[in-house]
Amino acid sequence: MFRLSRAAEYTIRGVLHLSNAPHGATVDVESVAKAQRIPVAYLAKLFQTLAKKGFVKSTRGPDGGFMLVRDPEDINLLEVIEAVEGPIFLNDCLIHAGQCRMDMVCPVHDVWREAQKRLLEYLRCSTFKGLATAARQKAQKTAVSRES
Repeated sequence: MFRLSRAAEYTIRGVLHLSNAPHGATVDVESVAKAQRIPVAYLAKLFQTLAKKGFVKSTRGPDGGFMLVRDPEDINLLEVIEAVEGPIFLNDCLIHAGQCRMDMVCPVHDVWREAQKRLLEYLRCSTFKGLATAARQKAQKTAVSRES
């Protein structure tokens, strides 16, 4: 089964939460963890990984926490996933030419290559600004439907 790791899922949810914060705002890891239902220690570790890779900045002290270094419009799903998971490959034969002895004659290799190309492009075009906007819209719809 192909699926993202829990680390990647939690990292995405954490970055999305920070994307909804006002620009330049520091958010404490406990509030992100609580809102996203992620263990605090695990999220703190994931955010430290993101800090090392230049996505977030951490500050210490009573008003400490994490903030995005870049604008959510400039951060996409692909780069956040790859920051935690490494490069995405739908099949071993796509890792590099010659990885699979059959890649030059296998018709399925071409399907995997095209599917991977489309997936990576879709993830690359999915910015956290767009995801944050979608999250707010879904929250509003949910609130309205609960009031009805």
